[in-house]
Amino acid sequence: MMEIKVTLTDHPKAKPDQNKLGFGRHFTDHMFLMDYTAGKGWHDPRIVPYGPITMDPCCACLHYAQEVFEGLKAYRTADGQVQLFRPQENFKRLNTSCDRLVIPHLDEEFCLEALKKLIEIEKDWVPSVPGASLYIRPFIIARQEVLGVHPSVSYLYCVILSPSGDYYANGLAPVKIYVETNYVRAASFGGMGAYKTGGNYAASLIAQEEAERQGYDQALWLDGVERKYVEEVGSMNVFFKIDGEIITPNLDGSILPGITRKSAIQLLADWGMKVTERKLSIQELEQAAREGKLDEAWGTGTAAVISPIGELKCGDTVTIINDNKIGPVSQRLFDTLTGIQWGRLPDPHNWIVPCC
Repeated sequence: MMEIKVTLTDHPKAKPDQNKLGFGRHFTDHMFLMDYTAGKGWHDPRIVPYGPITMDPCCACLHYAQEVFEGLKAYRTADGQVQLFRPQENFKRLNTSCDRLVIPHLDEEFCLEALKKLIEIEKDWVPSVPGASLYIRPFIIARQEVLGVHPSVSYLYCVILSPSGDYYANGLAPVKIYVETNYVRAASFGGMGAYKTGGNYAASLIAQEEAERQGYDQALWLDGVERKYVEEVGSMNVFFKIDGEIITPNLDGSILPGITRKSAIQLLADWGMKVTERKLSIQELEQAAREGKLDEAWGTGTAAVISPIGELKCGDTVTIINDNKIGPVSQRLFDTLTGIQWGRLPDPHNWIVPCC
């Protein structure tokens, strides 16, 4: 493996109040950087003081959005140890996104070791208060200094760290969801929806703005062809418990294969629950609600883990789910996933990777 050079800051920051972190607002003293040059490959891995990245105004990522990113967390256990949750899956998915954006692959094993080294240096930044963690943002940007629509010949890989609290200010309180029917987030069969790239999130902003205008927390996306099949809710995968069966949209190329989603499906199977991955129309969902069969709904994602859904609005139809309360399945998933992540519960599937 390549040697990682370390340059420590001369001006460490004052650490924020762990009870007032918010999400993605504070950043640690150091970051990891590594360059790619065509003909040379990935090189010059280094940990340096956190700070601005110098870029030429004509860099490819600024004009043609050739960039990818990931999101994962580090958790501090009750005995003070720091651990990661399924980080190999994140680096595997990062490379899958690289394939779609024509970005050179990273060595996944090296990326994990580099991340561990960075967190070891920044371990005092990992929060110890309940519910808080160290959010980890790896990303790659195209840096070729030329205007022209083609894959770059140079890239920068960067990892930044952010001590963060709950993604939603109200924690596990059920969220209100607005069903987007005018705009499309992503198309299946060759589109970009299954990859973690900024363009997908930029495409979601207009629906998020409309949802907030109508007094809702997030937008639920429908498919880009028939505009009737449920896909994602905000930036999360989504699950529904209908007549005793757990249903989640199948991965057809327009939905991000979430790691929390994958973990939740495994846990549900462990508990003997029926889980079906299939197309689910908004009309079927509304009918199930009318018939009293829609028991629970929730989103899954790295930032929020589990986000229960209490209300859906599609057009003029408003559906209240489980009396706007968190349901037993989503509560159990949250308790189990966070219990494993923070080391309070056993890890039967070896998802935890010790860090420092």
